[in-house]
Amino acid sequence: MVLARHVDPDTLIESLHNHPSKAHKHHFETKSATSSVTPYSSRYAGQQEIPKFVIPQQGAPADAVHQMLKDELDLDGRPNLNLASFVGTYMEREAETLLVENLSKNMADADEYPAMMAMHSRCISIISHLWGVQKGETAIGSATTGSSEAIHLGGLAMKRRWQEKREKEGKDKSKPNIIMGSNAQVALEKFARYFEVEARILDVSEKSLYRLDPELVRKNIDENTIGVFVILGSTYTGHFEPVEQISDILDEFEKETGIDIPIHVDAASGGFIVPFTHAKAGGHKWNFQLPRVKSINASGHKFGLVYAGVGWIIWRDESYLPKHLIFELHYLGGTEETFTLNFSRPGAHILAQYYNLIHLGFEGYRNIMENCLSNARLLSKALEKTGWYICISDIHRKKGEHIYKGVEEVEYGGEEETSADYNAGLPVVAFRLSDEFQRDFSHVKQESISTLLRAKQYIIPNYPLPPACAHTEILRIVVRESMSLDLLDRLITDIIAVTEQLMKADPIDLAAFQPGTSMRVEKIHQSKGVDHRHKHLVERPTKEGVYRTVC
Repeated sequence: MVLARHVDPDTLIESLHNHPSKAHKHHFETKSATSSVTPYSSRYAGQQEIPKFVIPQQGAPADAVHQMLKDELDLDGRPNLNLASFVGTYMEREAETLLVENLSKNMADADEYPAMMAMHSRCISIISHLWGVQKGETAIGSATTGSSEAIHLGGLAMKRRWQEKREKEGKDKSKPNIIMGSNAQVALEKFARYFEVEARILDVSEKSLYRLDPELVRKNIDENTIGVFVILGSTYTGHFEPVEQISDILDEFEKETGIDIPIHVDAASGGFIVPFTHAKAGGHKWNFQLPRVKSINASGHKFGLVYAGVGWIIWRDESYLPKHLIFELHYLGGTEETFTLNFSRPGAHILAQYYNLIHLGFEGYRNIMENCLSNARLLSKALEKTGWYICISDIHRKKGEHIYKGVEEVEYGGEEETSADYNAGLPVVAFRLSDEFQRDFSHVKQESISTLLRAKQYIIPNYPLPPACAHTEILRIVVRESMSLDLLDRLITDIIAVTEQLMKADPIDLAAFQPGTSMRVEKIHQSKGVDHRHKHLVERPTKEGVYRTVC
């Protein structure tokens, strides 16, 4: 969760009430706090603001509170137009009903909800098979609150196995390190910092396709390396990291030194894409088919198609989960084994995951993922066809081709083609203004495109690539299940219209528009952090390592 500071409500509210913009309002208490004719006849409609920082002395009617909160939440972006996020924003009515019916069930109460726990076990088994569990091995895993928790658990298991081995050999175990690319999502660096492991964050480059470079892996591993985090779907550009190639490097290293270094695959997004698409992982192995891959995580609330709140972590065999990390709980009359960072957590999302797996089946998931990739290819080609944009992502380029060759080379595909005809990756479109555009319209800042599209309710972030490539900024769109062809058509039209608007704008007028405005008062007082327009004021600049991408 985001850190937030305590707010002194007396000082803040007094300053707000005395502000000239508030002079037209009257603030006084009323005795009636429990009844109203309509939500807008309550005291919160015209007499008093909703309490923000301390609990009110008296309550308020449920309908009034609901309406006031609903009205304020109208200021939020529309989830379906939040094209920045990988997290799903659509579920079928039956799935939503199932969620609501089971919201009160706690996963910690295993003995009280045996049917729910049985469905949890079924999900583990189904996902294990999707990820290539091998004969003779007994996969084991758990639902989590998301991929962040799952990554921490996978990393912790690697650290403990490394410590146990070093202790058995009588060697120093005080300097563990872990390998990851600078394109890693913040959860990977959080693991290293929270669990006291040196994070060896390796630069990515255009040459490495903005993903973990196998050659740098070879140069940075040693006897203290507890494992390598390999990402199946970079949040920046959607590229899959070469799991099999890195596995081969670690095999060679073990032959030379006798040191066995495992891989954890962070498949937060790719874990529910690769098993179903025709492209797979581009013809390469990525899962438990590789003996060096010991654990995999994924987010059910991304391309598992569940609302936010569920992730999955699975180890290829029980032997790779150290016994002393497993807690045996005697709770409410029952006994269970658990390995999670949380105790109480909602069970409804696990049921929703099981619903999707059974309802959609393999073919249903395949159709959805192929549609997402097809629409992402169409968007990529449409953007490049304008000549104004170049895509950094490359799922729209024929398999094996990674370089933009010019507008004349952009060709729309046929109806019979599938993802197998193109580079494998996430349905992500990462793009930037072309060099020609920047030369001819140097007064146009790329961030302005994001800002103007926000005025049309699209949320499309503009941010720099990882540190070594931070001179390049990208706009990024995640094509989710709910991106229909109709919406895609409107999006392409609006991007073109906004770009043309900026091209025609007077440079002087545009210069006044493009600087950011000041932060709102609640952001200054309430949240420990800064607005994106004031990112130059942060305590830790992006060049110092991994930093958060929109995900």
